[in-house]
Amino acid sequence: QVQLVESGGGLVQAGGSLRLSCEASGGTFSTYVMGWFRQAPGKEREFLLAIAQSGGITYSADNVKGRFTISRDNAKNTVYLQMNNLKPEDTAVYSCAATKGSAQGIPVGGTYAMDYWGKGTLVTVSS
Repeated sequence: QVQLVESGGGLVQAGGSLRLSCEASGGTFSTYVMGWFRQAPGKEREFLLAIAQSGGITYSADNVKGRFTISRDNAKNTVYLQMNNLKPEDTAVYSCAATKGSAQGIPVGGTYAMDYWGKGTLVTVSS
């Protein structure tokens, strides 16, 4: 079973950038498809991006395309979320998740497609 710990959240001004990290332990990281999700206050958790095991294939939700990117370093057991041009509506708790299922299925399945979750890190974007 893999354990996930996010880091890098904090307070940032609108228009700024932030990079989140998610470090995995307890499993063979390179065998997991990884995803980033977020949950804003009063809203359901939503899918943002997913990345296949090798890092060569990624999927992105339409509302973050061009602003957010996902990457991974299998040697460091870490997946990253680079967020640029942040907006106040990006304020949320950001969580990473892992699955041995298909990366292609994550944009459709959302949270149900994932097996393991981190506790999340809070990102607050001020206007």
